[in-house]
Amino acid sequence: MDTGESYWVTTLEELASTYKRPIERVMKKELDHVDALGRAFIAASPFLVLASGGQGGLDCSPKGDNAGFVQVEDDGRTLLIPDRPGNNRIDSLKNLVGDQRIGLIFLVPGANETFRVNGRARISCDPNLKRRFAVDGKEPRTVIVVAIEEAFQHCPKAFVRSDLWKAGQGNRPESVPTLGDFAAARNPNIDRAAFDAEYTERIANELY
Repeated sequence: MDTGESYWVTTLEELASTYKRPIERVMKKELDHVDALGRAFIAASPFLVLASGGQGGLDCSPKGDNAGFVQVEDDGRTLLIPDRPGNNRIDSLKNLVGDQRIGLIFLVPGANETFRVNGRARISCDPNLKRRFAVDGKEPRTVIVVAIEEAFQHCPKAFVRSDLWKAGQGNRPESVPTLGDFAAARNPNIDRAAFDAEYTERIANELY
């Protein structure tokens, strides 16, 4: 990518001169806990994105389950997130072991607002805690316990611009690569269609 050296923004002063100052309401919207409105949003959310950083680098991971899968504790000062089965890379968990800082964005299908939480997280293997999140007798391997430092709602402009929820109501776009496409691109011995078919058949037994 080629761009003129004089156009790079390299200081906070340059940023401040490029963007308008946020209005007072936006500047003061952060809380140090999840209030009643935040609880309602999290209770309706079946999906979040978890950001972390550590020796393994930066990571941004999707987490999803039935709405309300994240529990709010301690008068809104703690979140409990069950870690459901994935691909076992556990990039975010590796990061949290070395650096407890965590960022979360909660989404609710059909709602253009999001709810954000920043804090510090630890990973628990407490049997009693895992038992609380069992589904059909299957417990998560671990539970992420988040001590909340900041909580606030985020404006809906990105979702309005992308028209995300309306766009997601149709069939899957044919031009979007599948899991099989990505796997076959890295291993020519993999049959893309067969990979997708096999994965679709077994995923229902690997969700919990």
